[in-house]
Amino acid sequence: MAGTKTSAKKSAAISEKFTKTAILTAIADESGLSKKQVGSVLDGLTDLIERHLRKRGAGEFTLPGLLKIKAVKRPARPARKGVPNPFKPGELMDIPKKPASIRVKVLPLKKLKGFAEL
Repeated sequence: MAGTKTSAKKSAAISEKFTKTAILTAIADESGLSKKQVGSVLDGLTDLIERHLRKRGAGEFTLPGLLKIKAVKRPARPARKGVPNPFKPGELMDIPKKPASIRVKVLPLKKLKGFAEL
C-alpha cells in the first residue's frame, strides 16, 4: 500500500537548472502558498542555518532526511621548508604557514542519496 502511494507521487525529472524565482514559483504552485510566503519561509530557513553555524552556535544543522550542514574547524598548519615538489621531481619547495580556519561541510543523508539513484 505504501509503495503505491509513493509511486503515484513521482513526477518527471527537471532537465534545466532552476533560478531562485523558478524555485519560489514551483513551491508556491505545489503548496498553495503565495511566492512572498514561500520566500519568507526560505529566508527564515537561511537565518536558522546561519544561527546554528555561527560562532558560539551549535555548529551543525540538519534538514531532516535531506542533508546535514557542519562547521568544521581546521587547525593552523606550520610552514615547511625543503619539501619535495610533486610537480617537478628532484626540486625542493617551501610551503607557507596557513592560519586556522572554519570550513562548511554539507553531507547528504540517505533520502537525498536515494534521489540520485532514481
